[in-house]
Amino acid sequence: MADVWQNAMDHAVAVARKAGEVVRAALQDDRRKTVMMKSSSVDLVTQTDQKVEQLIIQSVKEKFPTHSFIGEESVAAGEPSLLTDSPTWIIDPIDGTTNFVHTFPFVAVSIGFAVDKKVEFGVVYSCLEDKMYTARRGRGAFCNGEPLQVSAQEDIKQSIIATEFGSNRDAEVVDKIFASLKKVVSIPVHGIRGAGTAAINMCLVAAGCVEAYYEIGIHVWDVAAGSLIVTEAGGVLMDVEGGSVDIMSRRIVAANSTAIAERLVKELHSFSPPRDDAPLPKQ
Repeated sequence: MADVWQNAMDHAVAVARKAGEVVRAALQDDRRKTVMMKSSSVDLVTQTDQKVEQLIIQSVKEKFPTHSFIGEESVAAGEPSLLTDSPTWIIDPIDGTTNFVHTFPFVAVSIGFAVDKKVEFGVVYSCLEDKMYTARRGRGAFCNGEPLQVSAQEDIKQSIIATEFGSNRDAEVVDKIFASLKKVVSIPVHGIRGAGTAAINMCLVAAGCVEAYYEIGIHVWDVAAGSLIVTEAGGVLMDVEGGSVDIMSRRIVAANSTAIAERLVKELHSFSPPRDDAPLPKQ
């Protein structure tokens, strides 16, 4: 039976690579790094984010004019973030904008594609590493064409855990983030790491480099592609309180196994940021 979405996935890979070229060129030219703020002084956006998102959306619209979009910069500009049953491209043009601004070498283009609210394929292009992570539902996960497999480690005390601190500097939120971090470190685990991009952190779970990644405050465009890459590499997804993950909830645990995920969840101080699909405030 023909894969009806293979053409779309091939296009996603091609446009992610093209977007990566734009990102790499911009990294070489400080004049292209005009930095603006969104929700706070640490929630950054650049002209390159906006340029890359438009490049991807316009390219997809030409080929798939009936498809829908959720894009980080479009949402920041006031577009709704609604995941429906329609074929929907979920785009983060530069996952790791703060890394990009500071030339910290982990920056990704993330493209997820969902139908009936389920991610059918995911593409994460780590631009500076030139690593193309891909997954198609039911067909496995790959990096530059080589199969990915999560770590076989079942003991969290022998594990590396990835996380990030996010861009919310509200004192209560920061306290909860550090309370979780203290408890996870004290399990004890081998170490805590963070690439500065949710998409790459999830790909590191898929590649077996870290056993788990957790974060509260991420967005659907950060995790849509990576979520499928993790599960297709043999990993699991879970909410930070256990149970099924909801990719619009802005909370996620991605792990190599249910055992590691469940052990990690016991240590987390959960909270609930505003959902990605929450109604936009009235002007």
